[in-house]
Amino acid sequence: MATTTNRLGELLVREKLISLAQLRHAQEEQQKSGKNLGATLAKLGYIADEDITTFLSQQYRVPTVNLEEYEIDSDILKLVQREQCERHCVIPVSRTGNALIVAMADPTNLNAIDDLKFLTGYNIEPVIASETAITTAIERYYTEAGPSYDDVMAGFDENDIVVTGDDADLNLMELEKASEDAPVVRLVNMILLNAIKKGASDIHIEPYEKKFRVRYRVDGVLAEEMSPPLKLKNAISSRLKIMSSLDIAERRLPQDGRIKLKLGKGREMDFRVSVLPTIWGEKTVLRLLDKGNLQLDMTKLGFDPKPLEDFMWAIHQPWGMVLVTGPTGSGKTTTLYSALSDLNKPAHNISTAEDPVEYNLHGINQVQMHDDIGLNFAAALRSFLRQDPDILMVGEIRDFETAEIAVKAALTGHMVLSTLHTNDAPATISRLLNMGVEPFLITASVNLVLAQRLARKCCSDCKQPIKGDRAILEDCGFSPDQIARAKQQKGVGCKTCNGSGYKGRVALYEVMRFNDTLKELVLQGASTAELKAAAIRNGMCTLRMSGILKVMDGMTTPEEVMRVTISDSSG
Repeated sequence: MATTTNRLGELLVREKLISLAQLRHAQEEQQKSGKNLGATLAKLGYIADEDITTFLSQQYRVPTVNLEEYEIDSDILKLVQREQCERHCVIPVSRTGNALIVAMADPTNLNAIDDLKFLTGYNIEPVIASETAITTAIERYYTEAGPSYDDVMAGFDENDIVVTGDDADLNLMELEKASEDAPVVRLVNMILLNAIKKGASDIHIEPYEKKFRVRYRVDGVLAEEMSPPLKLKNAISSRLKIMSSLDIAERRLPQDGRIKLKLGKGREMDFRVSVLPTIWGEKTVLRLLDKGNLQLDMTKLGFDPKPLEDFMWAIHQPWGMVLVTGPTGSGKTTTLYSALSDLNKPAHNISTAEDPVEYNLHGINQVQMHDDIGLNFAAALRSFLRQDPDILMVGEIRDFETAEIAVKAALTGHMVLSTLHTNDAPATISRLLNMGVEPFLITASVNLVLAQRLARKCCSDCKQPIKGDRAILEDCGFSPDQIARAKQQKGVGCKTCNGSGYKGRVALYEVMRFNDTLKELVLQGASTAELKAAAIRNGMCTLRMSGILKVMDGMTTPEEVMRVTISDSSG
């Protein structure tokens, strides 16, 4: 191993990627820590992990692998024990015939290759990844990788599962006992951890007359994940209620709760739990809130330069209102949190009224709504105005009372951020008018309206250039010039994206800056269609236009844009 390390150091110096003095310093540090030379050089800041990986790949002609974007199958992980992975700084990635592909920090480590070959019985084909990436992957997979669904179900003896009559006849003691049964606990844990690994945003656990199913919403689309025995429906819902601190004896009324999980190395995951009684039992929906995965950098959310410039201008005004609109699950909360994160300075007093509070933001006063005791958005807003605020965020404007207070706050020197549910940005003005807000108050208070949707991105691991169908592009709204220039790509399906061809999502934005022309139209009583036409003439890029730009960049597909946006001609 020492010879290999020396060889790496010599090669890096020879290629002038590090100096001789840096190498010697790193070797001294390495002797103290006992870590790999590459990791030591990266820790000292002499060379990036990625540069070492690229260099080794070129030097030894071995391909690299990005472990962060790669999903390793649990069957592959079982071939090599965690201790072996940690000892040699390796992790198995996939299998092809009689060859096992293994990610290694040092592809010349023959001892590791021989060990793995002996232990697994496969020929070992190395690929290169950084030591940091391999260590992170070992921690992630060997900590999270629980038993498979089949493993868990093997713990149940069908003879031990007894139907105890109608649901109404189940007593509390039986429910508690069933929910604490080890296989039920393991099954529920597996459902939660699998959802995290697959990047799901929601888990649906649904009982029907003759079926019990679990579905995950990944990148905005629901797909069935597993179908446990129908007899387990009460035990599983009771287990989730216990984890959420809910009343397991109450099965006639809806209940809401929260589960907090710690996943090692300080990573926390929150699950917002909603239990709803249906005719066949209780349906449970869990919304996953990954605190470590909250993207607050607006430049990475999907904004094009001009809309981002307009949005930044609006939120940095000394007063006024910025409204974000879109359906549930379109990313409104993330956009608002990004804006608040940018505005969060010691000089500003920021208060938010949310239902529910999804993420905790340091330095911001967040208030959870409780309608049952009278703490609604309107009541919270009134209270905020007595708290010497600079910036206010209202989770949603649902009624005239909330809208009226928000508008008055915006007119009295405060910046107000909020959301509504409308189809596009111009329709937001009509919504406020329909609530009863006077036109002159809208024109005086609103700075900007932003509408958004989330479209699935083409999987970066399997996307390929394609020649698009001209008819589909024309239906989508492409001009002849855009059709000629489009660089269309589409995912063919791979392990990373579970064969869907899509992985991750990008936001499509429609940003309507409320200028004098639009204000005059509102005062004249113009329709939504007239407002939209005027906004487009003033340079507004509609949701469909934003999607077309993303298709032209090869980021998503026309079918996906048509799925999440409506045609501009119908607007």
